Amino acid sequence: MTDPSLTVLMTVYHGTTAPHVRQALDSLYAQTRPAEEILLVQDGPVGEDVAEILAEAEATRDEVRVLRRENNEGNAVASAAAMATLRTEFYARQDSDDISYPERFERQLAFLAEHPGVDLVGSAMTEFVDFPEQPTGVRALPESPAEINRYLTINNPINHPTVMARVEAIRAVGGYQPVHLMEDYDLMARLVADGKVLANMTEELVYFRVGDAQLSRRTGLDMIHAELTMQRHLVDYGLVTAFRAVGNFLLRSTYRLLPKQLLTRVYRVLFHRRIHAER
Repeated sequence: MTDPSLTVLMTVYHGTTAPHVRQALDSLYAQTRPAEEILLVQDGPVGEDVAEILAEAEATRDEVRVLRRENNEGNAVASAAAMATLRTEFYARQDSDDISYPERFERQLAFLAEHPGVDLVGSAMTEFVDFPEQPTGVRALPESPAEINRYLTINNPINHPTVMARVEAIRAVGGYQPVHLMEDYDLMARLVADGKVLANMTEELVYFRVGDAQLSRRTGLDMIHAELTMQRHLVDYGLVTAFRAVGNFLLRSTYRLLPKQLLTRVYRVLFHRRIHAER
């Protein structure tokens, strides 16, 4: 693979705050290996301050393109619309409230060059609340394709904000679909079901913002309904049996119904590893 082309895809909606968008964009501008394109998707109306940031980026940065959508239809629909316009070989996700390490794209492109059979690669994430310099933990997931395929039968094996993938592989399985609250997990499931190869890098390459809002998204009846839909999809894709899907649903739903304090502790036990000293 020589001189690959890369688009960064970031969706922005009414819940996005201007300071977070600026931090996210600054982390993209500071990459040791910059992307050829930064595609910002405005998913419906946003605050005036956020709209100004998008307009300024579009006017002053040659690599920035803004796709403005009239109505807020959700991350999956916005992402699908953006993916349809890509002309690059690779794309990377960037959440509008997260921060990429400066070497993220350089490291991930190098990994994909060294592993041409891998279609999508993620990484670990350094979690923080207010300041990335004060991390609260590292969210790490299985690394090898075989481990990822096994883990996918119970949970999403990829930290979506860290994704870099071959555009054609994503298109081959239908891209992002409007699976409420589970669009990233559903995409990973379809990739594996289609024989695509997923991997995770052990190092942290994204600072992931956490807090009460992020924890709340993991709970509630809306999420329980989403769990049921996702388990049905796993059965339809031939990844789990109906019996296993019922067990998954009961286990994952029980987890989401835990009291907030206990849920936080369980989350740390399941997903956190020790923060690297050099970080």
